[in-house]
Amino acid sequence: MVAASLFWLSAPAHAIAVDAASYGFPLSNPFVATIATTPAPLQPQDLPQDKFIDQSDFSLSLHPDREFTLPDEFWAVKKFKYRLARQHQAAPLIFIIAGTGSDYAAGSMEFLKRVYYQAGYHVVQLSSPTSYDFMSAASRFATPGFSREDARDLYRVMQEIRNRHPDVEVTRYLLTGYSLGGLHAGFVSQLDSINQVFDFKRVLMINPPVNLFASVGQLDKLVNVSVRGVSDTQTFYDHIFSKLATFFRDRGGLRLDAAMLYEFQQSEQGLTNEEMAMLIGTVFRFAASDIVFTSDLVNQRGLIVPPGKRLTNGTSLTPYFAQALQCNFNCYIRTQLLPFWRKRFDGEDIKSLIEETGLAAIEEHLRDNPRIAVMTNADDLILVPGDLAWLRAVFADRLTVYPSGGHLGNMNYRRNVADMLAFFHE
Repeated sequence: MVAASLFWLSAPAHAIAVDAASYGFPLSNPFVATIATTPAPLQPQDLPQDKFIDQSDFSLSLHPDREFTLPDEFWAVKKFKYRLARQHQAAPLIFIIAGTGSDYAAGSMEFLKRVYYQAGYHVVQLSSPTSYDFMSAASRFATPGFSREDARDLYRVMQEIRNRHPDVEVTRYLLTGYSLGGLHAGFVSQLDSINQVFDFKRVLMINPPVNLFASVGQLDKLVNVSVRGVSDTQTFYDHIFSKLATFFRDRGGLRLDAAMLYEFQQSEQGLTNEEMAMLIGTVFRFAASDIVFTSDLVNQRGLIVPPGKRLTNGTSLTPYFAQALQCNFNCYIRTQLLPFWRKRFDGEDIKSLIEETGLAAIEEHLRDNPRIAVMTNADDLILVPGDLAWLRAVFADRLTVYPSGGHLGNMNYRRNVADMLAFFHE
């Protein structure tokens, strides 16, 4: 590593741009890749099944006051839950941070757990600070979006977990995250460089946003694309379900998984780019609605749930979620995050908040840091013009740019997995 550092000081380094011809990932359409992900035959084939993994779910009581104030419907998330998979001997421990709105047991988290467990690591799976379970049980302010404070919440959780399991023998600590979790990994790494609690030996950021609010804007726009015959969300769902129903009828069976989605896209019923964009944007809108509703509820702001309204077992939450669905991420930023930031942290305008929240805010920590690397795709849907140039300037040969994959569509591709493991094994 010393030799590598001296090389960076003596000569310009360049990002690793993976050649499209040799890469072999079969999905060149970023929308298809994002939705269908990697075809099963091209994923690692020898990952362990759960029955061969020594793992358990645990919970922490971080905000006991909320256990009494949150509605009964939130019983499952009044304590913070996480998953620990442990080796039977001393080993590195890797923390994995989920992407936007995802909890610790999401499909991508489970895939990464199997990858790193097979590689001989203890694995801790952490929900995203934007997931309603993290907001309810772990976040101090339940208003995600200010990256430094989200990182502080994660860092506190990580320390609590380490203290909870003193019998787990750890040789070194590692950190990774995907999508928004990748950005959070960078901010947690910067925080630890000051506090030196874990002294992370390697930090890998997978498909992170560079300018968080610009990426949010990209995803918000996807909901508003023009699709013939679609005038609102309901008609869009009817339109998609009609295509799926025809596909399943023609093939004589029902199986809803990544392989089916890949097969579906090869059929006559396959979605157009506009339809796929709207589908991705709609999923993202649901994640936003969870944040809007939960942040309002926990903080009793009265924007979604009327002030003083007591939610009980008999209260239907449907009207509140319906109202929250009308508020996208930009709406959440304007109505909840920005006012919170101004009041709690004496923040200024939206421009200042944007500057404090993206990777540029920790550029000094990221630049020329041999412990930190980024893997992303040239066609990632969340990147905007200038993002790749910024990543290349800051990370140089610690940045790997794959030619295709959309947003996270190739994270479970064999080549990508091999590259992840190679980085952590160095």
